[in-house]
Amino acid sequence: MKESPCPTSSITRKRRKRKMKNAIKTIATAVLAFALVGCSSTSTGSTSTKTSGEDKTIKVGATAVPHAEILNNVVKDVLAKDGWTLEVTEFTDYVTPNTALEEGSLDANYFQTLGYMNDQNTSKGLHLAAAVGVHIEPMGIYSATVTDIKDLKDGATISLPNDADNLDRGLRVLVQAGLLEDPGTDEYVTETTFNGNKELNPHNYDIQPVEAAQVPLTLEDVDAVVANGNYALEADLPSKHPAIYVEQFDQETSVKRTNYVVVKDENLDTEKTKALVKAITSDEVKSYIEDTYKGSVIASFIDTEGNPVD
Repeated sequence: MKESPCPTSSITRKRRKRKMKNAIKTIATAVLAFALVGCSSTSTGSTSTKTSGEDKTIKVGATAVPHAEILNNVVKDVLAKDGWTLEVTEFTDYVTPNTALEEGSLDANYFQTLGYMNDQNTSKGLHLAAAVGVHIEPMGIYSATVTDIKDLKDGATISLPNDADNLDRGLRVLVQAGLLEDPGTDEYVTETTFNGNKELNPHNYDIQPVEAAQVPLTLEDVDAVVANGNYALEADLPSKHPAIYVEQFDQETSVKRTNYVVVKDENLDTEKTKALVKAITSDEVKSYIEDTYKGSVIASFIDTEGNPVD
């Protein structure tokens, strides 16, 4: 004969079943909550990544005068209005800004002409492209003794840069100004083309090439100098001794002499590049260049073909 189950044992078993059900519910709830938290974290992480991926900082390398001045004193504020932050790194040479741009530590640089950029692409294996032309730094003829180029005496001593490109350019500025005769060649010319040549140098000027950065420093020792715009500005020549002649440009030479904003070719159409181009060709920049440099720097705002950029 089987014994009837003890009432106490039955109650105990029922309690155990209820506890187990409650435990299962608790575990299920915890698992669901964990899953929801996990989904929430994943979603938040995705949003965070997207936000940090919105890089609104534009890093530009530039030489000091006038490039970094233009960037820091006006372009930075124009970009800020559209929510961009501009970081400017100054360089004292022409090699490092292109290397940094190629390696990706810069978004753009601003200091060079098309000819220099193209040469660097070829000789250094770089992959750079011009985004927009911003300004020209015309060479100027300066003198501490005369204020009119017509008063420059026969036999006057004139210093100018000694590197091949700027020497040729400086001599052609003297031709433009009517001090020398046209040599009739597109090949590089040097001081030897003119010194002692009565036909090409009828006023017998003594042309003395020196290192480009030193040209303004020779002003007190010679009758006139032909100086690059950036070095003239650094020496404060435009305010101390305003140019008695400023280099003139046609469309071809405007493109050749314009300083461009340069980026990696793959970044020509990025939002950063578009924002920088828009800001650096703004009316604010044009006014700043005109008011600050008074002809020593000329706004150009052109593309690589010489067409105006709106």
